[in-house]
This record gives sequence, C-alpha cells and structure tokens, in this order.
Amino acid sequence: MERSSRFRSRRIAPVIAVAAAAALTLAGCSSSSGGKKSEEGASNASAGKASTPRMTVALVTHQAPGDTFWDIVRKGAEAAAAKDNIKLVYSADPSAGNQANLVQNAIDQKVDGIAITLAKPDAMKAVVAKATAAKIPVVGLNSGLSDWKKLGLLEFFGQDETVTGEALGKRLNEEGSKRAVCVVQEQGNVGLTQRCDGVKKTFSGKLDTLYVNGTDMPSVQSTITAKLKQDKAIDYVVALGAPFALTSVQSVSDAGSKAKIATFDLNSQLTGAISKGTIQFAVDQQPYLQGYLAVDSLWLYKNNGNYSGGGEAPVLTGPAFVDKSNVESVAKFAAKGTR
Repeated sequence: MERSSRFRSRRIAPVIAVAAAAALTLAGCSSSSGGKKSEEGASNASAGKASTPRMTVALVTHQAPGDTFWDIVRKGAEAAAAKDNIKLVYSADPSAGNQANLVQNAIDQKVDGIAITLAKPDAMKAVVAKATAAKIPVVGLNSGLSDWKKLGLLEFFGQDETVTGEALGKRLNEEGSKRAVCVVQEQGNVGLTQRCDGVKKTFSGKLDTLYVNGTDMPSVQSTITAKLKQDKAIDYVVALGAPFALTSVQSVSDAGSKAKIATFDLNSQLTGAISKGTIQFAVDQQPYLQGYLAVDSLWLYKNNGNYSGGGEAPVLTGPAFVDKSNVESVAKFAAKGTR
C-alpha cells in the first residue's frame, strides 16, 4: 500500500544509520543471559566472541506474565549480547515498584550498563538517579519516549506512541469506522495511554476506552465480549498488543458482533490472522530491533564512547502498518521471532 510505505520510510529512517554502525562491530559472539538462551542468539554466536572485555548488561522491563511481545525484545537483546561478548541478565515485573527494585539489584551487582523500559517513569526516577550516581550508563527502550531525557538516560530506542496512535486514528477514518473501542490491558502505563489518546485525537468517530486485566486472558475475553454486546454500534476494536487482538477475535464471535479488529504490535500468530482477514491491520514497532539496539548501544558507549542522537534525539524503530498488502513480506521474519 503506497501510503503505508511512505509512512514507514519516514519513521524508520532514523534507525538505519545506527543499525549500519552496529553492523560494523565484530560479527562474531557468544552470550550468556539470565534466562534461557534463544536458538537465534546461539546461531549468531557461531563466529566467536568479540575481542573486547566481557561486559554485563541488565535488561529490566515491565513485562507481564504471558505477554509474548517481550520474547521478541529479549531475542533481539540476546543477539546483540552474543555479538558483543556481553553477559545479558534479563528481569521483568509489571509492578513499577518491583521493576525499580530489579534495577536496584542490577546496580548492587555493579553491572556495566542497564537498559530499562519506562512504562511508569515517575516510579523509576529515583533508581535511575542512583545508577547515574554509580556511573552506570542507562538507556531506555520501548516505553518512555516523553521522559527519558528528563530522567537522564543516555539514549532511547522505540516509537512515538502519540504519533503512532494518531496514525492509527487516521487509518480508522479511511476504513470508514464510526465507533471504536480502545482496549487498555494495563492501567497507568503511560505508553498505552498515549496510544489511545493519539487515536482519539485524529479519529473522527466516537472512541471509548475499555480497561481490562491483561494478566488474565479469560477475563480480557469476557470483558470485551460484554462491551460488544452492550454496544452493537462498535465497528472496530483497537487492541494495544497482539495477544489481546487475537483474544478479541473470539470476543467478536461470542458477542455476535460485526466489529473489525486492529492492533498495535505483531507476533507470528497475528500475521497469520491478518492473512486470513480476522484482523485487519497492525502497527509494528519492531521490538527485536529495540532490544538489539539497546544492548548494542551500551557496548558502543563503553568501548568507543559512541552514543546516538547526541543525547537529544531518540532512535525511532516504528511505526509501520502491516496489512494484507504487505503481510507476506513481514510474516517470514515474524516466524523467526525478529518482527
């Protein structure tokens, strides 16, 4: 689709230079992480380790149990760790207080670098300051584009959630939608709020916000079903993550609704649903790239003194629309867990 291609090129372009720079680092590597090493990471290690001294990097996210989006982020991080002779220690907790404690644990372990998400930035402010005081470089990824500079992070890798939401709202107008519901799986998550707010800003129809418990998928399904039964005029369900979009397919069926489904973010199952037409389109932010660049940036900073954007501009990894017109080209990468 011509419009989508132009939008994708505009948003992805800033990342090309960074990816190219990363490619100039040693291709060989080996990594050990704080969890199970992916097969992709293992295959990337076949050429040997980088010649630089061993580093330890902590990746601390707000991943909720069962949210497969973060498996893709972690896979990218593991590939970079393998290439750069980094020991990657991964930890996660959806509770902001617990996530801050995990960052403190990384500081106590005297890691060489920390990559974090800022879904609830106020809760992370104090611990980020502690890392800075300990002279540990901290970079952000995925959530926190509006706050990373305020908190003193070195770099940020992700997408502008407000701009992404605005793009999706315009797309709903093109699809002829008049009444939509935005399903939020984690109340208080600033990135999710920005997505729905962005949709509302450009969508010419009526948009409701529906809060669900993202850690309880049967509850998610029943809550969306109840909403669709209550309001038969809803013609689009906007999910904020691939697992919730896939669950919405069943909710639409259970409610006897004619609503269509759009979503933020991808996984391999979702590309199949787009091909079948059960989900109309998705907006991809390339989570693999976020994990990869965040870890690789810490290697570049420690060994070369490099950092992107001069500490002022984020590295944008999205958004890009995926629909029936281009899903085949994306699906092969999603099947490998890199999109």
